[in-house]
Amino acid sequence: MPATQTKPNYAFFDGKIVPFAQATVSVMTHSFNYGTGVFGGLRAYWNDDEQQLFIFRPLEHFERLKQSASLIRIDLPYTPEQLTGILIDLLRAEGYRHNCYVRPLAYKSTEMIGVRLHDVDDAFTMFAIPFGSYIPNEDGAHVCFSSWRRVEDNAIPARGKIVGAYANSALIKSDAVLSGYDEALVLNENGHVSESSAANIFMVRKGEVITPPIYANVLEGIVRRSVIEIARDLGYTVVERDIDRSEVYVADELFLCGTGVQIAAITRVEHRPIGTAAMGDVTRALRDRFFDVVSGRARQYRQWLTPVYVDEPVMG
Repeated sequence: MPATQTKPNYAFFDGKIVPFAQATVSVMTHSFNYGTGVFGGLRAYWNDDEQQLFIFRPLEHFERLKQSASLIRIDLPYTPEQLTGILIDLLRAEGYRHNCYVRPLAYKSTEMIGVRLHDVDDAFTMFAIPFGSYIPNEDGAHVCFSSWRRVEDNAIPARGKIVGAYANSALIKSDAVLSGYDEALVLNENGHVSESSAANIFMVRKGEVITPPIYANVLEGIVRRSVIEIARDLGYTVVERDIDRSEVYVADELFLCGTGVQIAAITRVEHRPIGTAAMGDVTRALRDRFFDVVSGRARQYRQWLTPVYVDEPVMG
């Protein structure tokens, strides 16, 4: 991910679409001081043949956002359908004709000092930016095992994308990158593989596609769920179970998946090659199919996509 990114022209802020420069908060904002917010991440993909921008599974993403908000007592007063409508209008205002990333954010907005979740006002904002690859070597990432552990669900709910919890991800990511790796794999407190700094992980071993279960303190990823369904449709056996660290070293293939990372092959873990040290056949098949799906080229999955450029207005 680049150190600098193109800023959007607009944001949804205080209940309306405004110029991006107007979407600002005070330095006393509760969420800025205490991490009391939740966010989501969606992508929209440009289909040049159809001249259409497709949002990937927006209802599922916004359902998860509302669930995340409920975990830290944020009242998000929009339905997933209303949030999808807001996003469509925002993307139309931007006029994007290329792939982009969407960031919705619900947060505690009161200007105050005091650690709590009750009796604090809530707010919502959303913006979208042009976005390409999340990691530089997605055809063959070199990763390490992090010395940091994944945040436990009994400490900060792992199934919620809670702003403050991503300090854990930042520690993991920076230590890995500054040590010369592309990413890091993280263990949970039971010593099993959980995920990477901010993506789910899959392993291919002995013909099975294996991923850690939800109770391994992983995010309930929308792309994770999609990859499981796509893999089964392609005829692969998918197993959700605990993965030991040593299993990773002897895997046939490894890959990451998520909204940001999409599908990225891992071909080396620390000083050990994975499989043939090149992207494996299963990973390639799943990645090719995934990009067909999100760009609208796989008709079987068109129900997962919401088009942006249609004639009728969205928000009433």
